[in-house]
Amino acid sequence: MLSDFIQAWNQGRNVELYETENEAIDHAGNLWSGLVAAAPWSDKDLLDLGCGSGFWLTRYAGTARCLFGVEPDGSLLGLARARTSAADVLHGSAEHIPLPDASIDVIHARFAYFFPSPTNDCDPGLREALRVLRPGGTLVVIDNDQQDGEFAELLHTANTAAHQGPGEYIQRWWKERGATTERIMSSWTFTSPQELQAVISMEFPKGSARPWIEAHPDRETLSYGYLLHTLRKGRELAPHLQKEA
Repeated sequence: MLSDFIQAWNQGRNVELYETENEAIDHAGNLWSGLVAAAPWSDKDLLDLGCGSGFWLTRYAGTARCLFGVEPDGSLLGLARARTSAADVLHGSAEHIPLPDASIDVIHARFAYFFPSPTNDCDPGLREALRVLRPGGTLVVIDNDQQDGEFAELLHTANTAAHQGPGEYIQRWWKERGATTERIMSSWTFTSPQELQAVISMEFPKGSARPWIEAHPDRETLSYGYLLHTLRKGRELAPHLQKEA
């Protein structure tokens, strides 16, 4: 067990329901196209950082040269390893990546670790990601857009900024470290209103999503805005990253 590990309240405790959430993501392919444009990984070495149960590993496996998954939750490792034999799934975290220096071309972190706020220092994990990236390699962090889309409305209702950081702070944090940020509008598409309601209730516990659910009882889709924070490893590092890089 990693000493700094805290189990996620969604996937860590609701594996099957989180699988339903993953299956609903981005049916139109807007987010996927944005990832490919930000850092193509065909015939390159890719790391899925915080890979969870490995849902996305099978999609990467078709094109990546070498594929790695790193996950801190030991209870999810077996599921991730069973997804595909093309991926090497390792026990680790953003701050403790069990890979050599300059060994990876592209890192994806999907709602994993990088939730910067005035009280949450994400620089150690960012320095570790840069350590394993080759010169010219790219870190792409998939984050929530707190401004656009129906999911953003739910985030505000649940006061997500209180534990994930205010949206303005997050974007400024990435800019100061040399990253670019792109907004991508996509959606969740479920097979029934019951599935949508179950997933939203998981992501927004304590009843904070109930008003939205009651106002949209028959909905099977909702609009979902993403932010892609993209940071390329170059010769010059932002001052925040130079001390331990």
